[in-house]
Amino acid sequence: MRIGELAERAGTTTRTLRYYESRGLLPARRAGNGYRTYDEGDLRLIEQIRTLQDFGFDLEETRPFVDCLRAGHPAGDACPASLAVYRRKLGELDALIDQLKAVRAEVGAQLTRAELEASADLPGGPEPRCELNRDAS
Repeated sequence: MRIGELAERAGTTTRTLRYYESRGLLPARRAGNGYRTYDEGDLRLIEQIRTLQDFGFDLEETRPFVDCLRAGHPAGDACPASLAVYRRKLGELDALIDQLKAVRAEVGAQLTRAELEASADLPGGPEPRCELNRDAS
């Protein structure tokens, strides 16, 4: 198949496919007329790359998965290098989750504080704490 068909079937653009080719992720085979040619295996490579990118993997992190597919494995994550990327990515995600939990706790504490202060300013609530008022009485 030609690059336009591959792009359409993969749900991407020809520009993206050329970029993958320039990064060595997609083979650069040419027909006698100079057109790029691709097969179903190349479609599988693009699907693997796009799935991993949808999960937050950067393009270089997809390389071991692509290499694994190119080596003839039925799945891109059947190789030790791919498993190592999964482990590293899980560690990164766990760290981000911990960071987000800490930020959430801080935002929750700020909300509680702000709500208490706002309720103190409502009619019938306690007098506002103003240092100038204390000195004036």
